[in-house]
Amino acid sequence: MTRIVKVETFLVPPRWLFVRIETAGGIVGWGEATCEGRSETVRTAVEQLSEVLIGADALRIEDHWQVMSKGSFYRGGPILASAVSGLDQALWDIAGKHFNTPVHQLLGGHVRDRIRAYGWVGGDEPGEVAESIQAQLDVGLTAVKMNASGRMSLVASVAEIDGVVRRVAAAREVLGEHRDVAVDFHGRFTLANARRVAPLLEPYRPFFLEEPVVPENTHLLREFTRSTTTPVATGERLYSRQEFLPALQAGIAVAQPDLSHAGGITEVRKIAALAEVYDVQLAPHCPLGPLALAACLQVGFATPNYLIQEQSIGIHYNQGAEVLDYVLDKGPLKFVDGHFERLLGPGLGIDIDERAVRDADKRGHAWRGPVWRHADGSFAEW
Repeated sequence: MTRIVKVETFLVPPRWLFVRIETAGGIVGWGEATCEGRSETVRTAVEQLSEVLIGADALRIEDHWQVMSKGSFYRGGPILASAVSGLDQALWDIAGKHFNTPVHQLLGGHVRDRIRAYGWVGGDEPGEVAESIQAQLDVGLTAVKMNASGRMSLVASVAEIDGVVRRVAAAREVLGEHRDVAVDFHGRFTLANARRVAPLLEPYRPFFLEEPVVPENTHLLREFTRSTTTPVATGERLYSRQEFLPALQAGIAVAQPDLSHAGGITEVRKIAALAEVYDVQLAPHCPLGPLALAACLQVGFATPNYLIQEQSIGIHYNQGAEVLDYVLDKGPLKFVDGHFERLLGPGLGIDIDERAVRDADKRGHAWRGPVWRHADGSFAEW
């Protein structure tokens, strides 16, 4: 009855890719395989991977993960890992529904009753900081994350450096002493710029500094972590335990795997266990949809070293649809005193509005990230 009979994908606004797996017994599992700006490519990858799933037992999750991730001679990368992630989430959703229990119960049971959430507040432009933060406080959140800057020169000017400090100072003024601001360098900084700016931010006590260098320069992370007392976070563009290992060895304090990019629930649980060995906390990247968020929370409720959860309710990327538009009961994903309460429903713990998803897929989307350039016309990191 748990034999897989159908795998479907849905490209839904604003920029998400949902996966639906159905069993012979009529159990339906949902997952999210979104890869921002490349979801159409991931859709093709999901269709290829479905060849190894159709006719198989949905409950053999670990074996499916192994075959999907390693069954081809060429492995890894965001496209394959995102496809595996969405399918893996859907398989865990099926397992929870089959046993009539939340996924976190299958992962060993809950270690906490609620998970703190933070919201994204921009920060590219100084004028938007205070107003954006206040809007997040008004919905009950106690932590926010902001970009440190917009486009950054390879060797930053005095004005650029001072602009970063002014933005973070403005955030601290609004938040006071009992709420937190994380500062995202977003891979826009060279190592030299990051090392110059980090000490200047220490008086404002950032919650963490995120992605100070691009992921292909993980070998430079140790130089940065040694230059600041502020906790350092990275990982949204790392896709496996093996890719996280050098970052952990470099002294990061917060690991940020994305449940829709880093192999789904199966792999992120293993990343969390590896991070625990290095006294590193988990704060998964999730500016995505309701399924990615629910998958994160299921892992979080069963993971001891889970710090906080990013979420995208109300984020500026969500044009044309919102996180809660595709769920039938919005209650489980509502904020309670800046937290998500433990999800109690079976599987991922949310019920997808299938009609809304199918209708949205007819519209589809072709979301792309912006391409930035420096003043001389050369490529700039976004």
